[in-house]
Amino acid sequence: MSATASIDPASVARFAAMAEAWWDPAGKFAPLHRLNPARLDFIRARCLAWFEREPRERAPFAGLRLLDVGCGGGLIAEPMRRLGFDVVGIDAAEEGVTVASAHAASVGLTIDYRAATAEALIAAGEGPFDVVLALEIIEHVTDPAAFAANLARLLAPGGLMILATLNRTVRSLVFGKLAAEYLLRWVPAGTHDWRQFLTPEALRGHLEAAGLTPEGPFGLALDPLSGAWRASNDVAINYMMIARWPAA
Repeated sequence: MSATASIDPASVARFAAMAEAWWDPAGKFAPLHRLNPARLDFIRARCLAWFEREPRERAPFAGLRLLDVGCGGGLIAEPMRRLGFDVVGIDAAEEGVTVASAHAASVGLTIDYRAATAEALIAAGEGPFDVVLALEIIEHVTDPAAFAANLARLLAPGGLMILATLNRTVRSLVFGKLAAEYLLRWVPAGTHDWRQFLTPEALRGHLEAAGLTPEGPFGLALDPLSGAWRASNDVAINYMMIARWPAA
């Protein structure tokens, strides 16, 4: 069976136009730079527990394959490689992949970056992967159900999927969309379409329809005093979710 396409060309073009700014911590992707430590802590902790790896090792995930879907300039892929994963990073925007490849080479990291989509990997018979990441990407696709199904087809038995996205609430409209884009200017206007934000219930339904067992949501919140993101019980704006295949 062929995988169903879910890429939104307008979103791809929008991120392609900003590709050169990926590694500028004060540039157009500054919000992701600020969010990254909290995301990385969550991913590392969940993978250590799931794969029963030793946290004190320098590269605890050696021997495991990780797929970063919507990798952009490599803000997640690079630290995952440093933790030992064999990383494949894919993005539909070729410009971002070019930036990611150049930056990885400049710091001596070997990462398999490709200008590709999840369905293209499936068609090529790629995978499966021990870890599949889809961070701040599902809210930019045209068909989240098809996208979740494609991710599931790339996840190995016994593997772990981790997603991050924006909730569809009044608070996310005010702070995640209007304030972030038009008042605080954290991201360019038009970056997000609030109508494409997913409630945890909706995301859970898509993952379950794909045959996976989801867990979460797990909130991420911004500390207004320090400007740092942290784990939170508040899922009204940003949240993460994990999914795995049902136990045999």
